Amino acid sequence: MPKNSAAVQTRKSSKSKKKLILLLLNILLLLIGGIGSPLILRTYFIHGGNRMWFSAFLQTAGFPFLLIPLIFSFLRRRSDNRSSLISLTPPLLAYCTILGLITGVSDYLYSYGMSFLPVSTSALLISTQLGFTAVFAFFIVKQKFSASSINAVVLLTFGAVVLGVHASGDRPNGESKAKYNIGFLMTLGAAVVYGLMLPLVELMYKYAKKEVTYQLVMEMQFIIGLSATVFCAIGMAINKDFEVIISVVICLNKDSFVCVTIAIGREANLYRLGQAEYYLVVFFSTVIAQFFFLGMVGTIKYSSALLSGVIIAVCIPVTEVLAVFFFHEKFSGEKGVALALSLWGTGSYFYGEYNDHKRRKNANAMEVQLPLSVVSE
Repeated sequence: MPKNSAAVQTRKSSKSKKKLILLLLNILLLLIGGIGSPLILRTYFIHGGNRMWFSAFLQTAGFPFLLIPLIFSFLRRRSDNRSSLISLTPPLLAYCTILGLITGVSDYLYSYGMSFLPVSTSALLISTQLGFTAVFAFFIVKQKFSASSINAVVLLTFGAVVLGVHASGDRPNGESKAKYNIGFLMTLGAAVVYGLMLPLVELMYKYAKKEVTYQLVMEMQFIIGLSATVFCAIGMAINKDFEVIISVVICLNKDSFVCVTIAIGREANLYRLGQAEYYLVVFFSTVIAQFFFLGMVGTIKYSSALLSGVIIAVCIPVTEVLAVFFFHEKFSGEKGVALALSLWGTGSYFYGEYNDHKRRKNANAMEVQLPLSVVSE
């Protein structure tokens, strides 16, 4: 084997390992966010929280945390004489802003549904996003489906259907049928928007017209989080969530930020778990939601929108089990069947990906081992 060919293979192998590590890191972030976010959001509502727009606001309000790794990245690039502050181009900036607005819509739909539905039911409905993701990915990014990926989509979707048979029996005590149905439709709408969002992010990477580094991924998520947060803040204003604050502004002559803090403090005083616990719920809602969104865009960057959808679907049965322990929800036989189908579908997907990886690896090895004259022919 020529020395230059060996060097190329070494670089390719090193790059593949780095990509795999980053993919696994983003999958871990997506799992933490996908499992933790619905649990902590439901905790907010069942113990006295009742602000729909505010809970939607919390899901993206943690975007400033991304400034910490972005600053470190900038300082490192500056030491390497690559001192550009941001990598986003104007077209990418506009595209991320649009994605942020779509994210804000999905956050509101999800928060509204979560306020009326038990975690098990809302998780079931969100799991249908995998089917929507597959359909949208086929039309938007021309996603190719292998037998294993089709099998995974079918099994995971069928698991959601099995759970759906029992969903009507999960209506919380004291919840009206009308509110339950509205929450049901809102959460299903959030699943549709999630299914559209994933392929749109993948499309953005394909037409970025520059190398999509992880720093650029964080910058994109920062803009998406910023625009989604602004959208939800405008929704809070339109919904007159700030009406009570206006008199405080006039009497105390304080700025709006202080007044928002005062208004939220009133809800904290009435929170059944306690004031300190209320602020912990609010804080971790922002942090865990950022794990979810950053893991989502990172998984799409290093793999595909379909894998991101599969990982989100994997979170569903885990969330179901945890809801039994934390919220004392019933774990019926239907949920057990859905859990088994979910694990089967996920295993099918990753087994197919493993076989595809082995085939590509063997093909590359054969190409390197052939004489140069044969390869050129």
